Order: sequence, then structure tokens, then C-alpha cells
Amino acid sequence: MNKNILILGIVLSAMTITSSCVKDLDVKPKDPNTILAGNLSDDPVYMKETLGKIYASFIISGQGANGGDDITASDGNFFTTTRALWNVQEITTDEAICAWGDVGIADLNTQTWSANNPFLTALYQRLSLSVTYANEFIKNTNGNTDPAVMQYNAEARFLRALAYTWDMDLFGNPPFTTDADGVGKFNPKQIARADLFKFVETELLDIQNKLGAPKFSYPQADQAACWMLLARLYLNAQVFTGTARWADCKTYCDKVITSGKYSLATNYRKNFSADNDGNHNPEMIFAWEQDGINTQGYVGTTFIIESSSDATYIRAEDFHGLTSNTNWNGNRSRKQFMNIMVDTLATYGSAPVPASDALFTQSKDKRVFLKMKKSMNIPSASSSGDYGIGVYKFTAKNADGTQAANYNPAFACTDFPIFRYADALLMRAEAAFRLGDKASAVADINVVRTRAYGNASGNITAAQLDDKFLLDERGREFYYEGQRRTDLVRFGQFTDGTYRWNWKGGVINGASTDKHLNIFPIPGAEVSANPNILQNTGY
Repeated sequence: MNKNILILGIVLSAMTITSSCVKDLDVKPKDPNTILAGNLSDDPVYMKETLGKIYASFIISGQGANGGDDITASDGNFFTTTRALWNVQEITTDEAICAWGDVGIADLNTQTWSANNPFLTALYQRLSLSVTYANEFIKNTNGNTDPAVMQYNAEARFLRALAYTWDMDLFGNPPFTTDADGVGKFNPKQIARADLFKFVETELLDIQNKLGAPKFSYPQADQAACWMLLARLYLNAQVFTGTARWADCKTYCDKVITSGKYSLATNYRKNFSADNDGNHNPEMIFAWEQDGINTQGYVGTTFIIESSSDATYIRAEDFHGLTSNTNWNGNRSRKQFMNIMVDTLATYGSAPVPASDALFTQSKDKRVFLKMKKSMNIPSASSSGDYGIGVYKFTAKNADGTQAANYNPAFACTDFPIFRYADALLMRAEAAFRLGDKASAVADINVVRTRAYGNASGNITAAQLDDKFLLDERGREFYYEGQRRTDLVRFGQFTDGTYRWNWKGGVINGASTDKHLNIFPIPGAEVSANPNILQNTGY
């Protein structure tokens, strides 16, 4: 995918945000001198470039001097899709807590958000914007018989389905538009969560054979990306619709696994380094591409790296190779998650972890990229980032420690993973477990754990497999990848479950919270402006 992406210039209806928490977070029309959707067929080269714009809408704020932020805000980087998604999926959980005082962060840290939280507003609008871009592209390429254009059309439909899947997961019952709707000022109608599930499922089933074959052309979406999204959809079907679809989840994991195109990277860190792209990494199925030269911005993996670095314990200069605008000292993990990652009694013979092993070098599980900071205890929800458990999983260096090809001292070249082969294995394991096939579940889990331990020493037996182990293993494999909240909800542990962590519910030792928080609110301004929208229950 060419990262120097041109702009899709379509006139969008502005969804006005009145909350004082966000300044001018409105959708703005683009310069009419840029490529207009209505002129898309004037030159075939525009089609791929405009498709690239839809991909880019998920990871960067806009095209800078060529067009500015797609959604204007006090900080365009702050409110990009992947950055906002990471915040709502991670710092609302045991995996992360942020020290910054920006409006809305404390609410996410403690599960005390409202319908005016600016990160929820931004994410809601960003996903809506990507859907709108995709709708216009689909409308203007429907019926085209050129094989390449037909595939581009299917890719746009995939990206729309992905945006709607996150909408369904996060907001439950969002407004709904398709390519059949016009672009202009109108009030979209709301769709029920189960109906949106059916739409996304139908779309993905229809396009799976219209996309490129697995490993077609990274990072473009191909059949394997479609199968992974279907598997993840079915994995969470009981949450989304009330009806479990475990057999269907297994079916689409099987398609990925038996395609023969993917395998686990030998080195787990390869998935989170500057050379983690699908051209160098057999595990990466689909990701948002980042590049230190051509996709600059404090977004995606650059944001994760810098917000998790600090001047004392995890210096970006030392751990990650970035030297400009470094060490923001914001995000770190909570001690409860450290206890999931590291079995301190088995590793050290006692608890707590001795100060002499601040990097957990004695851990046999080599997925552990943690460091003890000033104290593992976080004394208040707004405490300095010096407290807690540091995380340095993502890096701007190559997996072997060398400098990235398109190195930039401020911006990482590390792609943000959406679907990895390990997820196909662990989703299939969870589905098999629910279907009563513990032996198959254990086999898939042990493939992942053998890579983690370097041998069979970490393998488990059927007797060890239960709900808690499945949830914990997903945490160990996918921490900081923006999946934790979804997993906790599926296992009934995000709000009113038995699992509690520091500052959950605003209490130092954690407290149960109301289950209505399993779905975020529709932004208050949207509910006020659109008479077709009903707020989610409890808000």
C-alpha cells in the first residue's frame, strides 16, 4: 500500500459536538480541488489512492499539509481511531492505567465515564467517518467489472465491516448508513446490535471470495483478514446477539490455519518491532501500517511506545531507539496483570518480585516485556507514571535490535497488529473448549505456549484448562494490542465479575461496577442532535 495517500474529498455532514471537553471536534468538508468521489472513475489510478485513504483513516489524523486533520480537534493525534481505541480497550482494564490529567482519561482509568467523555466521542466519530468514506467509495465502484476495481470494492466493504464491528462491540446500537444512503445532512437511523451483527456477517460472507487470496498484498485486506474478522465476530456472538456461534468461529479459524500461509514468528517480539510487517513476519495477517517517513504522527505504535516510556525506568532512547519528543510517562500496567503475566511464586519461590530482577529476566515465559518501576502499587488513580508496572512490548527497533529501514527519531515504523496467526489458534482453542473438545483446545494453546517458553516446559494439560486460564492466556499473548476489554466482557469479568484490579470503580483495591458499563454510551451530543438515537441503557 502506498503510504503517500491522496485525499478522498467528499462533503460530509458535520456531527456537531457541543461538549466543552472537546474543542471543535467536528467533521469538516474537504477542499473541492482534491479528488472528489464523484470523479473517482475519471482516472483509474485514483481508485487505489482513494482506497488507501480509507485504510489511513483508521491510523492517522489526516494528510497534514495536503489536507489537515480529517476531524479537527485541540490535538489531532490525540483523537485518532487506533489511539482512542487503544485507550478505551486498555486503560479501562487491568492491563493499563494512564497518569495524565487530560479530560476523560481519569474516567476511563476508573470505569466512571459518562456520555461526554471526549475519547468515546472521538472514537465514535472516527469510526463513523471511516464508514462514510467506505460508503462513498463502494457506491462509486459498484457495478464496475474491472477485476482490480471489484477487489477494491470488496476491500472497502471489509473496512466498513471492521468499523461496524468495533461500533457494535463498543457502542452496541450505533447509527447505521450504507452506500445506499446519500451524503449530506440527514439523521441516520439507529440499528439494533443483533441486526448490525447480521449485516456485518452477511457482508463478510459475500466478499470473502472477492478479496485477494491469503498473503495477497500486505497490508491490503485479503481473504484471511476476512476470515479472521468472521472468527472474531462469532467469538463474541453471544455478547452481541445472545446466541453463541462457537462452531462458526472454529470454521473460520480453520480456514486461516489450514491455508498454509501463516505461522508463528519464531521470536514473539518480531510481532511488535519495526520489521513486523507481513513481508517479513509470517504471523502478521492484517495490520495498520506505520512508517517513520511517510506516516508520521503521534499515533498507533508511536503513541504506545512513547506513552509507556519514561526518563527513569523505560527510556525510549534505550529500549526503543526513539530520541525526539520521548518519555511521556503516561501508561503502565497494574500489579494484578503482572501477576497474570508472571507466576512469582513459581519463578522466584516467594512474592513479591525481588528488586534485583526488575526486568523479570527469570520468567520462563518470554512474552514478558515488563519492568518494575518505583513501586508496583499505584497510590492514587492519578499517580505519576513512575508507579506501577512498566511495559515495553512495542519497540521502534527491528527485532534484532538494529535500526528500522525508514528510521525517524520521533516516529516508529512498527505496524499495529489487528489480526495475528496466534489469535487464530487461541480463538479456535476457545471455541473448541466451549464445544467440549478440551484435547483440541489444549493442543492449540500449547502451540502458542511452546513459542512463548521456547520448549514444552510451559505446556498445559486438559485438567488445567478452564475459563480463567483461557482469559489469562489471551492476556499474556495479546496485552497492549487493544483487545483486553472485549475479552473481559466476553468472560464476564469487565464490570460485575469476581476479578478486580487497582482503581477499578475508583477504589484502590478495585470494586465491582455496574454491568451497563459493558457497552459505552452513545456520545451525548449525538443523542441531543439526532432524534432517531436512543441512549444506551444506564446512561
